[in-house]
Amino acid sequence: MSSHPAPIVVAGVCLRDDAGRVLSVRKAGTSRFMLPGGKLEPGETPAQAAVREVREEVGLDLAEVRLLGEFTSDTANEPGFVLESTVFTADLTGTPSASAEIAELRWIEPDATDADLAPLLRDHVLPALAARES
Repeated sequence: MSSHPAPIVVAGVCLRDDAGRVLSVRKAGTSRFMLPGGKLEPGETPAQAAVREVREEVGLDLAEVRLLGEFTSDTANEPGFVLESTVFTADLTGTPSASAEIAELRWIEPDATDADLAPLLRDHVLPALAARES
């Protein structure tokens, strides 16, 4: 029997501005920036969770989301846990503003490697975006 805790299953959305920068958010009480998104509620699909979380966290209603990929990474804020994330892209439908548990928004360059980025964003999502564009 494995002693590893069950993975944390989440969905996130990659939103980009006209300059191609990626929206990242920092939750209150944490130091790492990540994509808007969060844990799935019972019965939700990853896409439904992604749309709900973006509405709750940054106040945007997304018309549709498109699958970028499924990634496994270390968590940003829960040491010892693994994150299983379904990440989508979506068109920016307005001006995001921090709400719910979000303390700060930051637009990052798609080639950012900042130490305060969540492992999922820095090591998986940004490289996947770059690969898609090359």
